[in-house]
Amino acid sequence: MLEMKKHDSEVAGLLARFRAEYEAAQWGLSGLAFGTSQHKFITAKMENMWKVHTELHDLVGDTAMAMIAEDLNQLSDNVEHP
Repeated sequence: MLEMKKHDSEVAGLLARFRAEYEAAQWGLSGLAFGTSQHKFITAKMENMWKVHTELHDLVGDTAMAMIAEDLNQLSDNVEHP
């Protein structure tokens, strides 16, 4: 039972890390930086997202991308639209 809670906690932590990288990349698109610095920032965030996806895939297998998609859908559902 303790091992299952640890697994769930790891998955939740990885999803939170992915979400944070995704949000940072989104902010980078609308931030004040332009050109090369903006591109480098977003590229770094995308690379970090890939690393987190890989870690999550190692834990849960092929359902990793579905879990990420569901998490990001919930994120977009919570955003207020003008």
